[in-house]
Amino acid sequence: MIKEVLHSASQEEERIFRFVCTNSTRMPSPRKGKRSTSKSSSRSRSRSRSRSRSRKVLKSPPTAERKTRSPARTKTASPARSKADTPTRGKPQSPARRGRSVERAVTPTRRSARLENKAKDPEFKEPLEALPSMDKSKRVPKTTHREFGGAIGSFFMLFVLPITVYGLNIMCDKKSCKPRKMKIPTDLKLFFDWEAAAIYLGWIAFQAFIYLLPIGRLVKGQPLRSGERLVYRCNGFYAMLISLAAFGGAVYLGYPVKKVHEKFIALITTGTIFSFVMSVLLYIKARRGPNSKLAPGGNTGNVLYDFFIGHELNPRIGSFDLKFFCELRPGLIGWLMINLVFLTEAYQKTGTFPPALTMVVAFQALYVADALWFEDAILTTMDIITDGFGFMLVFGDLVWVPFLYCLQTRFLQEHGDSLPWYCLAGIAILNMVGYTIFRGSNSQKNEFRKNPYNPELAHLETIPTSTGKKLLVSGWWGMCRKPNYFGDILMALSWSLACGSSTPLPYFYPVYFTILLVHREMRDSEHCAKKYKASWDRYCERVKYRICPLVY
Repeated sequence: MIKEVLHSASQEEERIFRFVCTNSTRMPSPRKGKRSTSKSSSRSRSRSRSRSRSRKVLKSPPTAERKTRSPARTKTASPARSKADTPTRGKPQSPARRGRSVERAVTPTRRSARLENKAKDPEFKEPLEALPSMDKSKRVPKTTHREFGGAIGSFFMLFVLPITVYGLNIMCDKKSCKPRKMKIPTDLKLFFDWEAAAIYLGWIAFQAFIYLLPIGRLVKGQPLRSGERLVYRCNGFYAMLISLAAFGGAVYLGYPVKKVHEKFIALITTGTIFSFVMSVLLYIKARRGPNSKLAPGGNTGNVLYDFFIGHELNPRIGSFDLKFFCELRPGLIGWLMINLVFLTEAYQKTGTFPPALTMVVAFQALYVADALWFEDAILTTMDIITDGFGFMLVFGDLVWVPFLYCLQTRFLQEHGDSLPWYCLAGIAILNMVGYTIFRGSNSQKNEFRKNPYNPELAHLETIPTSTGKKLLVSGWWGMCRKPNYFGDILMALSWSLACGSSTPLPYFYPVYFTILLVHREMRDSEHCAKKYKASWDRYCERVKYRICPLVY
């Protein structure tokens, strides 16, 4: 009986001592005389408690009960203890409540339990109480760096871009295709026609219908600021095949496809009006949406600049991604359709396929088919990842691409070609060299991004970065920093060379495209320098040339 009393007293003494030790971190230190500033987690505190207990509490041999206790024993209350045995923290407590405080002190906190679950299960998700700090990190900060001259430059670009499209197509007509003082036609029917509007809007609706068809692969995009990865329907190549079949059916049924050529300026007007209206609606949608969906480069607060550069990053209507749809569908496939209109019209006039025109149409068709076959590759480009969807991209996708990129084929259809076969053969070789560089470098980059440990890429040298990614410094990407841009420029040059040297207007595309790619490379280099820091400096020392080896 005496042994049991002594043993009970020893247990009570042990509980009181554990309570004093575990709450010592909240009591003034006798040495420093101030509150402890320790920020250790609950798990580390529980470990310190267990060390203190084993070091100072009992000098007698441990009982069988203590040997079998696990660190998580406090999740289930001991049957021998009642709620009245637990004291509370803070003010002096009655003996009847001290036992409860002892039990709470030993019990792991909610944070320690959450960390234990996270360590055991990698897919363990934080509860809702952690969301406020996460939401703060997802907010898109105000844009400080402005491009294209800021708001003033953006305002002028709203007029310069449409005027450029109109000007080049008015100067390069059936009568002449040389730089000259532009005379604006007085016939308003040339600029707007309801049939042209129906053709353009019907084409947009037709491509949207194909986009919604449940065919093609579903591909996840790059992680967004919130950690979310959007899903995209990649069926652009099927859209091209369906469009080609529809065009062939229209020609077979005798539909006058030459109306596209006759109403060319009116089609440009419809596309321009549609681009302005769509850009306004996109801006209104972005202003009413959450901050986390805004574009990092289009959140200045200035209406003109954000409207032009793009306020929202990935505007969607349900699962219909507007930017992804416009990037490759209506404009790029429309470019191919316009080329086929010129080729069909030339064949109907002469009964033959002109060599230079046919060659350029084939080269550009290969370029379009390549982009649509590797449609998922666009998900890693600046247009999708960083640039918002505003007037710059809307007008570029829906007007600039289809009505300016066809300038070479339109010139060849209206003015013919007179280059000998050996010149055309050299131009064909130049185009294939450019395509080989373009496709080879893009494929190598895409395969490396998908799986950096691919055995087929084991021979490539890389530079590690602080982000965990690696930078290629051999293969195509050891030749220059943007070999795909170099191949792109070579192809663009070959298309214009087929037009001869009688006029400089067909050379607008390679000149403009070179300026665009140089500017894009500079933007990308600035972004990578901030992201990779010292690793990017080492990369630039290793790969010295930007786009063209030995030149730039």
